[in-house]
Amino acid sequence: MDSAMEWHRARALLQWQVELGATEAVCDTPINRYEVAAAPAPTVAKPAAATGPVAVPQSPQIDPEAEARVAASGAADLEALRAAMQSFEHCELKRGARQLVFADGVAGARVMIVGEAPGRDEDLQGKPFVGRAGQLLDRMVGAIGLDRKAVQARDAVYITNVLPWRPPRNRDPERDEIAMMLPFLERHIALAQPEILIAMGNISCQALLGRRGISRLRGGWTEAFGLPLMPMFHPAYLLRTPEAKRDTWADLLEVDAKLKGRG
Repeated sequence: MDSAMEWHRARALLQWQVELGATEAVCDTPINRYEVAAAPAPTVAKPAAATGPVAVPQSPQIDPEAEARVAASGAADLEALRAAMQSFEHCELKRGARQLVFADGVAGARVMIVGEAPGRDEDLQGKPFVGRAGQLLDRMVGAIGLDRKAVQARDAVYITNVLPWRPPRNRDPERDEIAMMLPFLERHIALAQPEILIAMGNISCQALLGRRGISRLRGGWTEAFGLPLMPMFHPAYLLRTPEAKRDTWADLLEVDAKLKGRG
């Protein structure tokens, strides 16, 4: 367009082109209307440089023995203790057992027998010492005038185990399992209030005395939790080793003498 063109003429020419349908002016340099302009890259703020080690959050560590101690100490009676043991979730033995084996006999009996752990029969029936070993135990205590089914506490026995759940394949309890459940056993003894404890076998001696070696321990009085304790061979051992029954009979006579004030 002539730069010297007057304004009115230029306006008339532009108006004429609009009337012809023109919608935009043509520049000296062509413009690609289909080209999409690249969007500007978003600005990402860089994190501040760490000035020290980054703390990784960790789940709190659970102390099963401490948890057991709290649960046991809160039990005011034997039923509350049973409920506390039933709800205790930190012992893996519970997951493989059918049920809790708490106790049998008469609470308040003068003699409390502590065995090791439930076997198959005990796991099925929910009571300690109900298999062949339990039948032998009944004959043993019966020989000195005691019975788990006696009406009077003075003629009865009260029976429990170190562990309330059956270990898989009747294996021996492990040390951490014994330590974990010991607060419940200690509370059990305190609530049952026996005069005499009988520890049947190595595992119960380990729990109550911190020692093993039943052949050396049996036959002599010792003490646990402030009570006189007589270590004895486990009835299951006596079924395998009948010649040891003579020593066990001597131990039972010691218990009988203690009950009658002669020990």
